[in-house]
Amino acid sequence: MKNTALSHIHETLGAKMVPFAGYNMPVQYEGVNIEHEVVRTGVGVFDVSHMGEFHLKGPSALALIQKIGTNDTSKIVVGQAQYSCMPNNDGGIVDDLIIYKIAEEEYMLVVNASNIEKDWNWISQHNDLDVIMENNSDDYSLLAIQGPKAAEAMQSLTDIDVMNMKYYTFQIGKFAGVDDVIVSATGYTGSGGFEIYFKNEVAETIWTNVFKAGEAFGIKPIGLAARDTLRLEMGYCLYGNDINDTTSPIEAGLGWITKFNKEFTNSELFKSQKENGTERKLVAFELDERGIPRQDYDIVDEIGQKIGIVTSGTMSPSLGKGIGLGYVPNDLKSVGSKIYIQIRKKQIPATVVKLPFYKK
Repeated sequence: MKNTALSHIHETLGAKMVPFAGYNMPVQYEGVNIEHEVVRTGVGVFDVSHMGEFHLKGPSALALIQKIGTNDTSKIVVGQAQYSCMPNNDGGIVDDLIIYKIAEEEYMLVVNASNIEKDWNWISQHNDLDVIMENNSDDYSLLAIQGPKAAEAMQSLTDIDVMNMKYYTFQIGKFAGVDDVIVSATGYTGSGGFEIYFKNEVAETIWTNVFKAGEAFGIKPIGLAARDTLRLEMGYCLYGNDINDTTSPIEAGLGWITKFNKEFTNSELFKSQKENGTERKLVAFELDERGIPRQDYDIVDEIGQKIGIVTSGTMSPSLGKGIGLGYVPNDLKSVGSKIYIQIRKKQIPATVVKLPFYKK
């Protein structure tokens, strides 16, 4: 089991530690609901150093990214980030990722922790363009500083104008007394804030300074359990739940990051899905009665026949009701459609709703 550069600090703070994607990670500190609320109303810090970072360099770096990714990365300039995914040859997804344009011929790809080796092998296999590839996953730490007070709380640590950074842009500069920190206006919570990337050896310094600067704003460390409830309230897909190697980006509602002005892996199949539709669609639903939907629970019709599957579910801390994502037949994808979730022996009625669940 790998530790992040900060695992010992989480243990000292009394975090409940669990194995996740081969890492020893903090799942919660005070409790999911408290931590969730901190991020929705104030500022919280997640150690997400288990994520993977690849650097692709050279004149053909963009061509390689365009070939393996669904989004059109030629559209971003230095200092911009982009959400994309890598499809496989079978109509599914290898991984979703964020692409950072670091310099004219250099990109950083941030991939999911559980997919680091798989993604590296997949990209390497398609690299017939002499692109220089570096896997820096073990050298970098990543903190997500999230919440409506994140910018104000962190501004004293840097000359970068974090208060006015546009969503999905980033700057590289001095942060918390450390040079060459990537400060990115991205996140997985829907409450604003940043993600900051830096070398492992400065992790403790940065963590300490972040908590000093945020003290007056009630800053708290947040575990992975609240990260999940926060992202689910926004309807953000989680790889391994809502998307995987059998789900297409079109089925999963990721048509907005799937651009057909270029060719990429299996683009013909996805183009035909976009034009002709798919048999199933990922939808968001709220339970009409008490209950908590969970991953892999069956979605059934009014006579109890299985019609789909729950991919993510929880009791929403902000809404106080059961919410989830799941795949249903195309004729039930419309907002207002009635479905039922099989929770143990009961079929709990639910309604298909428009995302996000949580509206500020």
